[in-house]
Amino acid sequence: MIKIIVDAMGGDNSPVVNVKGVVKAVNEIKDLQIVLVGKAEELTELLNKEKYDGARLEIVNATEVISCNEKPTEAIKNKKDSSMSKGYELLRADENARAFVSLGSTGALLAGAVLRVGRIKGIKRPAFCPILPTMKQSLVGICDSGANVDCDPAWLQQFAVMGSLYMQKAYGVKNPRVALLNIGIEEEKGNALSKETYALLKNTTSINFVGNMEARDLLSGEVDLVVCDGFNGNVLLKSTEGACLELMKLLKKSMMSSFKSKIGALLIKKKMYEIKDLMDYNNYGGAVLLGTSKTIVKGHGSSKAEAVYQCIKQAYNMESNHLVQSIAESLENE
Repeated sequence: MIKIIVDAMGGDNSPVVNVKGVVKAVNEIKDLQIVLVGKAEELTELLNKEKYDGARLEIVNATEVISCNEKPTEAIKNKKDSSMSKGYELLRADENARAFVSLGSTGALLAGAVLRVGRIKGIKRPAFCPILPTMKQSLVGICDSGANVDCDPAWLQQFAVMGSLYMQKAYGVKNPRVALLNIGIEEEKGNALSKETYALLKNTTSINFVGNMEARDLLSGEVDLVVCDGFNGNVLLKSTEGACLELMKLLKKSMMSSFKSKIGALLIKKKMYEIKDLMDYNNYGGAVLLGTSKTIVKGHGSSKAEAVYQCIKQAYNMESNHLVQSIAESLENE
């Protein structure tokens, strides 16, 4: 049985979507146990409307909520009865608790991970690794995407190793193709960080390094993991997501612009919905924080119930395939 703790009060649509996502996970994953942390009265009322195995779903009361406007470290330290702080305390104290899922403040989640859970021995910095769908209907990870805005080459090397193992363990990608984000594909391109990192990755035998990658090729399906510092990774992620969303809006506007275009839209309606589903982050879960001693998954603040379920499924897959242990072992072999 894999026990996962879920922050019920994190996110824009909490606790409704959190509860629905948890119920779906409990109903579909039979060796899963969930601890739902939040305002017990609200959670009980919502759960009374659902059908699920009560033996595998527990509520732990937490009266406070950490907002995205608060200073992360201070919030984690001072709001001890918040759903996130209490969730972390449970994760640290319970040996059987394997993972933590939250849609709440990214800064507080990162602060809590460092202060309450800690890193795997030998890991220099933890890194966020969100995933996106590609044009080949595969997945690509971006590591890092916001945890570390300034990096050195050794950190990026560890991001590559951790991210590669993540793509293998969570999504079954065999021998993931790892690329370094750069302004050109040539080996000599980029700044000092890029050049030094390239040399390190080229000689890292535990990964399948395929060279540099330009940002425009992120969704091409030619690579499985992109390595970069957290600043550029966050810009890459948000600009890509924004461009895809605006393109979908433009297509919809164009299709509704005339009678002829509306007829055409009806003919390709099914395909357009398939594309929309492909690009919807709710179908892929959240960003995993790699390098911590227990599994932590951060979902989008605006997530729907399906995204909550996918976040839990991510954490479950990582724990089922012993990702944390694999990362620790990889450091010993480097």
